[in-house]
Amino acid sequence: MTLSESISTYLLYALAFPTVFWLIAYLIPQVYMSTIRSVPNLKERYDGASWALVTGSGSGIGRALSFKLADQGLNVVLVSLDDDHLRDTVKCLRERYASLEFRSVGCNFVPGSDYLRRIADATSDIDVRCVFNNAGFIVTGFVDQTPLPKILSNVECNATASFAVAHHFLERMVNNKLSGCVVFTSSVAGFVPTPFAASYAATKAFVSQLACSLHIEVRSLGIDVCAVHPSPVSSNFYEKVDHKIELMEQAQKSAVGPELLPDEILRSIGCCALRDLGAMAWGTRMGTFFIPYNIFTEIFALAAPYLNDYKVHNKNRKIKNS
Repeated sequence: MTLSESISTYLLYALAFPTVFWLIAYLIPQVYMSTIRSVPNLKERYDGASWALVTGSGSGIGRALSFKLADQGLNVVLVSLDDDHLRDTVKCLRERYASLEFRSVGCNFVPGSDYLRRIADATSDIDVRCVFNNAGFIVTGFVDQTPLPKILSNVECNATASFAVAHHFLERMVNNKLSGCVVFTSSVAGFVPTPFAASYAATKAFVSQLACSLHIEVRSLGIDVCAVHPSPVSSNFYEKVDHKIELMEQAQKSAVGPELLPDEILRSIGCCALRDLGAMAWGTRMGTFFIPYNIFTEIFALAAPYLNDYKVHNKNRKIKNS
């Protein structure tokens, strides 16, 4: 074997080993949760837990989660905007599960709101041991073309409120020596540069990092923490966006119904800190893992002006491309 052949062989093995190792390390827990692990009964897992709380429970994933938790015999506190969606969800739950109790907390996760006091008051007499931080929305368009209050409201809802709710109930569970779980609905958008939705991606990166850190802090106390990253879901999540994004609309064509998510979300609890749900989430994570973040960002920055989304929304700017 020549020297050049030896070097080539060495490089091949040097690159192949970490690649294969990462793929195996990534895929084993994902495949296990998707195909083998049964859906845990949270009431049994947490020694007779009786109450759960779901934010963003008026529609979409939050609504589906609320029904799933009720199926397991848990009473549910539903936290969402005080609108017809919330009232209809509570009404349907009470009709279907007459033996259970449902409390609604209508509030808006915006800066300066007293949402945490409302939640604390509504749950002061009960032990909430299963917390699902699911509320969130997306703001689209260039940051310089988006009003700052709207961006800060996005940060408050997706990140600050999730942290505040998690802190409140974790503190109570730890102080009272109770087992339980805190689950965050995050997104793989937090793992890649996401132009036209910067605040959304930044908050999801925050939430996933928070879940991993809290998982380490409280797992030994019998409290499970995880973040799930769903692929596109059919809901009203995209209906109120100010700027239509072509890439987002393409992704929505593969969206699944929210009723398919609860079982998969529950399978994640107590298994690992991060769970990717669906082909798009898996593909994004595996497809970008080996590209250094800086390089990926620079390539994206060079290509962005040629994207149709960029061209369309750049027309509203008062500056010219450099």
